[in-house]
Amino acid sequence: MIGPVVLEREVCWEGRYLRSLMIRYRSRKGDIIEWEAFQRIGVKGIVAIVPFTREGEVVLIRQFRPPVNRFVVEFPAGLNDMEESLEEVALRELYEETGYASGRLEPVAEGPLSSGASTEILTVFVATDCFLKGGQQLDKVEDIEVLKLPFNGFHERLTGLQDKETLVDLKIYGLFELARRRAGL
Repeated sequence: MIGPVVLEREVCWEGRYLRSLMIRYRSRKGDIIEWEAFQRIGVKGIVAIVPFTREGEVVLIRQFRPPVNRFVVEFPAGLNDMEESLEEVALRELYEETGYASGRLEPVAEGPLSSGASTEILTVFVATDCFLKGGQQLDKVEDIEVLKLPFNGFHERLTGLQDKETLVDLKIYGLFELARRRAGL
């Protein structure tokens, strides 16, 4: 039996930042299936950073996300839309969103964000020995609050941040553990 094969990708519409795709593929059973997905325009990767400070804290951000109409607690993250390496994007986004710099950056994991709806692949880095270098350098559309939680009791304190107005990005729980192990903490 032959595996699934993508036959065609057709652009249905294109906006300023996203395009909608119709993907036609042949299933393992031989059926032709149509699948809708979206793709970011002009982006060559997405990064997230799990920052651990010199003081034993984890740096997070809280920002308003219009698609879910709430604030979301997340790790700092960003798009590779300026022809940089993913490491350069990670260090830049860490500084721009939080004001923190890192003494050491290491890759942790890579994988799809929402494989049923998006072509996005996320690359995650752990940033250790982080220190406050300056103030945030936010884009016009960014309204980001920096949060710091102690390393000890992290999961319990993180869960306590969720309420009617604020969601916690589910990726945080697993990425924290992967980054902690990668950093040897």
